[in-house]
Amino acid sequence: MEMQVPAAVREAHQQPVAHHEASAIRFEFSPQLGVHFDKNTNALWSRWSADPRPCFNPRLLADIRAYYDFLARTEGSLRCSEATFPIEYVVLASGMPGVFNLGGDLDLFKQLIAAKDKQGLLRYGRACIDVLYRNYIGHDLHITTISLVQGECLGGGFEAALSGDVIIAEKSARFGFPEILFNLFPGMGAYSFLDRKIGSKRAEELISSGRVYSAEEMLTLGVVDILADDGAGEDEVNELIKRRSRSRNGLAALAAARRRVHDITFDELMDVVQIWVDSALQLNVRDLKLMHRLVSRQNGLGGATQVH
Repeated sequence: MEMQVPAAVREAHQQPVAHHEASAIRFEFSPQLGVHFDKNTNALWSRWSADPRPCFNPRLLADIRAYYDFLARTEGSLRCSEATFPIEYVVLASGMPGVFNLGGDLDLFKQLIAAKDKQGLLRYGRACIDVLYRNYIGHDLHITTISLVQGECLGGGFEAALSGDVIIAEKSARFGFPEILFNLFPGMGAYSFLDRKIGSKRAEELISSGRVYSAEEMLTLGVVDILADDGAGEDEVNELIKRRSRSRNGLAALAAARRRVHDITFDELMDVVQIWVDSALQLNVRDLKLMHRLVSRQNGLGGATQVH
C-alpha cells in the first residue's frame, strides 16, 4: 500500500500560503494540519486535526513532513511585511478537544499485517520516525521544542510528545502505550526516549503495563515537565517562554547538549522500527481482533482505551 503524498510534499519548493494578522502569521498546509506563528512569543505552533480518527494516518504524516520541510527552509526566521521574526520555539499540539493523538493508524496496520506487506509497514514506520526525529533534533535550528498535551495521549501520540524538549500537560491529560494489549510494543521511539529520560527499568514497566497514566503520575515519573490546569495549557506555554526570555540562548544550547549526550540516532530508531515490523507480522487472529477493538475506540475519539 503506497503512502498518499499531498501536493505540498510533491512540490516542496513552493511556500505555503501565509495570512498575516496583527499578532500572528497563519499558514495553510492541509485540513488536517494548522500552523501559526505567534509574533509576541516568537513561537511557531502546529495543531493537527486528523481525519477520520485522531491518529497518524499517512496523509497527516505527509502534511507534517511538508511543514517540517518548510520550517527547515526558513533557516530560523520568518519575514512579515518589512519585519523579520526569529523562530525561537516550535510547539506541537492538537486541534481536537480532549485528544492529543491516539497514535498509529491501527486500521492501516490491520490491512498491512493481513496482507503480510512488510514493505508497507516499513514505509509507515519510517514516515513516523522521519517527522519524529526532525522534531527531536530541533529541526537543526537554535530553538526549543515544546509538546503541549491536552487530552488522550496514547501510543504514537505519546512518542510524538516525547520528541519535544519540554512536555507540558494539562491535569486531565492521560498517557499510555496500549500496544501490549494486542501483543505488540510501541516501535517509533518510545523505548529510546523513555530510556534516556527515566531509565530502562521504568521505561519497560511503563511500556509493558498497558496502563493509562494520569498527567500527575507522568510528572512524578519525570516524563512530564510541567503540569497545567485544564484549559490553561496554552497560557502555560506562553508563561514558560516569558520565564525563559533572558536565558533562552543558554537553555536552547543546553537542550542541544542533552541531545548530543543522549545520542539517539535515526539509525537507532530505524533499527527498532525493523524489530516492530517483524513483531507485527507475527500477530495472530486473536491479536488482530483486539487491535480491531482499539480501532473502534479510536473512532470514538479516545473514550475508553482498555481492552476487556
